[in-house]
Amino acid sequence: MVKPASQADANSSDQHGTASRNIWILTAAQSLGGANSPIVISLGGLVGQQLSSDPASATLPVSLLNLGLAAGTLPAAAMMRRFGRRSGYLFGALLGVIAGLIATVGIIQSSFVLFCIGTFVAGFYSSYVQSYRFAATDGLTGADRDRAISRVMVGGLIAAVIGPQLVIWTREAFPGHSFAGSFLSQAALAGLAIPILLALRRPTASGATHPTALEARPLWRILSSPRYVLAVATGVVSYGLMTFVMTAAPMAMVGHGHSVDSAALGIQWHVLSMFGPSFFTGRLMARFGKERVAAVGLLLIGVSALIALGGLDIAHFWGSLILLGIGWNFGFIGATAMIADCHTPAERGKAQGLNDFLVFGTVACASFFAGSLLYSSGWGTINRLVLPAVALILVPLVWRAAQLRKAR
Repeated sequence: MVKPASQADANSSDQHGTASRNIWILTAAQSLGGANSPIVISLGGLVGQQLSSDPASATLPVSLLNLGLAAGTLPAAAMMRRFGRRSGYLFGALLGVIAGLIATVGIIQSSFVLFCIGTFVAGFYSSYVQSYRFAATDGLTGADRDRAISRVMVGGLIAAVIGPQLVIWTREAFPGHSFAGSFLSQAALAGLAIPILLALRRPTASGATHPTALEARPLWRILSSPRYVLAVATGVVSYGLMTFVMTAAPMAMVGHGHSVDSAALGIQWHVLSMFGPSFFTGRLMARFGKERVAAVGLLLIGVSALIALGGLDIAHFWGSLILLGIGWNFGFIGATAMIADCHTPAERGKAQGLNDFLVFGTVACASFFAGSLLYSSGWGTINRLVLPAVALILVPLVWRAAQLRKAR
């Protein structure tokens, strides 16, 4: 039975209204939950130095954050597939509260093990936060979906400001226990996200009227799709290379005679450049195509490595980090939009969960590997390794973009 046009228009309006509302909710939640990782990354090593008797273990809390993020992606996807996105995100926010409280108690009790448990659980919280970008696409198609991903990522820019400021304001809140207040504020931010996420609603899937949209392929069938493999590879390389270089950059700057303040400022500019372009990345994808935008992102990552190889003064470090951030934005958001094109609504849990597991598993490996490679082989080797990895994905990505352009 065909619905009257007025009813179909009303349903479409309600669907887009719910989706638009959800985007704002997810952006607000991203601005709070996205501060979780910057707080741990900026303080984990410092607290590790205070609590650990072994200097080599000082960065373990940060590595455990990335490990928890990678380990949490598949369980998070399974939970949301079983209970829905809102229930999953509320559980994730509760984990964020627990993580901050455990880390706070670990600092107050001078327990390195307890602090590490806290940062590991914080990684599980981040695995939920990272999927907000996919949730923004529910009920949308085409350019609307691309813009939704980009808009939610703007929340990361807000988080990049909130996290460091909270560290400054609260680090001495507990006299004699530096940074305990910062991790308590981490728990508070996760708690503030709970009432926001309660307002999340499930939009009607745009493809629900088509029977094929309800058929879920086995995971091996999804993995056999060249489009899906290319999208995953683009995300893995974009995020993996960014983490690989960013982790080593502060140590390289200080090791080549620059101040700690200069290194911190360079990372701050890098984080701002990671999320700042999100204001217009969606429009660029709508106009030029997500594959072309992702290809430009990878190209910028390669150029950032060439700049780093060009010299060791502060301008080379900062210029490289800024371009690396912009390249990550184009590459990662482009890859996310590509993934959203590769599955039906019924397949989104497994397709998105596997993608995030592969991406953030690579990120975890990169964070563990970057420091040791820097000490053994140097800053130059790290940046030289960027170039072949970029070329490996850039070539098929450009070919895919050219094929799509011809098809139009």
